[in-house]
Amino acid sequence: MQLGLYDIVNTPGVASDLSHIATPAKVEGYLPPDDGLKKTLTGAHVVVIPAGVPRKPGINAGIVKDLATGIATTAPKAFILVISNPVNSTVPIVAEVFKKHGVYDPKRLFGVTTLDVVRASTFVAEILKDLSLSKDIVVPVVGGHSGVTIVPLLSQSSHPLPASLSAEDHKTLVNRIQFGGDEVVKAKQGGGSATLSMAYAGAEFAAKVIRALKGEKGITAPSFVPLAADPAGGAELTKELEKELEFFSSTVELGAGGVVKIHPLGTITDAEKALVKAAIPELEGNISKGITYVAEAYKKAEEDGPARL
Repeated sequence: MQLGLYDIVNTPGVASDLSHIATPAKVEGYLPPDDGLKKTLTGAHVVVIPAGVPRKPGINAGIVKDLATGIATTAPKAFILVISNPVNSTVPIVAEVFKKHGVYDPKRLFGVTTLDVVRASTFVAEILKDLSLSKDIVVPVVGGHSGVTIVPLLSQSSHPLPASLSAEDHKTLVNRIQFGGDEVVKAKQGGGSATLSMAYAGAEFAAKVIRALKGEKGITAPSFVPLAADPAGGAELTKELEKELEFFSSTVELGAGGVVKIHPLGTITDAEKALVKAAIPELEGNISKGITYVAEAYKKAEEDGPARL
């Protein structure tokens, strides 16, 4: 087992630090010189993309496009787990780059929305006044991975909310799950965003993907995925949404080949239906931005000459 790290700075030091942890993985860190990205990606089965600058979508779009190009040319069969925000746009960017290279497999592309699920579980445990339950509580979170596109299906929580919870407190809980990132930024006084909780959430999802890749059955997790990954499940979800979207976050079953099944929303409350409806226009815009970004980048590259492609 090997873990390869790549960034424009510091990766050899981070790799050295990680290599001291008692795991079976050999850890190596690479920098851009001497084909560092290619060395990192060669032979990779799972690629996690957390790269970029917090809350700088324009910058992150370019970074993700360049990394996607490297993956498409070096490890096109790898599972790609996109953490870099805005996930609603960066996942479509990866998809478009892979399409351009003729290696797109929608079953192998995932937007990591696990932090929303982790927050929902934790916040529900707080309301139940028992944080020891947080690891056991499961709340499906659907839609996307920013603001109003984050739709927690609290009616499907494995641990029901108290019947005494007021409508106003329920609304506050939904808002806190949707905008939990702002809570962290405020607490850090603008000096950063969610890093430790995101690292935990990313590791949780990556571990599930690796377990599925190794043959474990029945693993499910919410993820922002192409609906083409499961045409039948995607069609059922589209019927529920009453709108065709190329990507949507729903609970998916994972397998050795990637997405096995995209689960429908199921029975949800009228209030949750309203949240889903409100999320759709925002999702459409986010997805369109990612697709348009890649189209314009390739057009510019063609105008500047083949060497820039």
